Amino acid sequence: MNANEAAELLAHASSFDNRHPSLAAATAWAAALYDVPLDNDTKAAVAAYYTTPPQDPNQRLWILPHHVRTLRTKLRNQRLENFQYEPVGDETVPEYLARYRGQVRAIASGRVAPPTGRPVLEGAPSRSFMGELEARGWEGNRTVPDTDEEPLANAVRRTGPLGAKCPTCSAEIGFPCKGGRATAKHPLGRPLPKPHTARARAAAGEPQLTPEQRAAEEQRIRDASARALARIAAEVAS
Repeated sequence: MNANEAAELLAHASSFDNRHPSLAAATAWAAALYDVPLDNDTKAAVAAYYTTPPQDPNQRLWILPHHVRTLRTKLRNQRLENFQYEPVGDETVPEYLARYRGQVRAIASGRVAPPTGRPVLEGAPSRSFMGELEARGWEGNRTVPDTDEEPLANAVRRTGPLGAKCPTCSAEIGFPCKGGRATAKHPLGRPLPKPHTARARAAAGEPQLTPEQRAAEEQRIRDASARALARIAAEVAS
């Protein structure tokens, strides 16, 4: 773009923002857009800039050279969204590069209509292969029930203890276990950093302890705590 073309572009922009182009402004714009031609896409970039409202309604729109460059590139790239190179047989690397660049320029400029269809991926499993899988009980990576009768909690599973309802505090799936003492901040009990042992066993599919086994486990913990306290007391006394 030379100074005369930049002056024409500034005159086009003045139709939107009522600017007063000058020779100095045309020279500066020509230097900033030295590699951008004055074509329909360049003028369309100006129109696109003034078509989009500013984020601040009180802000005055004032286009600059970098806006023209960015919006013109965006307009041309939109035409290339579904572009696919059309090769010819036995072409050399220089021939490929020349043909590729020529096709890109033709579509980006609008001289050739851009492709409208999106490329479709091919190579899906054959019907016979899928039939063999289904014959062996495969139902796909995801099955969708015919009705909504199954509760969401039963349809969606989580790994770890939170994937099971806690037998100790009755915490629902996905919610942390609760302590027995209620506070003003936690009227239903304070959330525990670790789930109850019974919940971990339930999530792992292990059988729950009987009342006798649970009492023995609690006694084992109390005895271990007593031994630890006695050891600490002996170390302090010595």
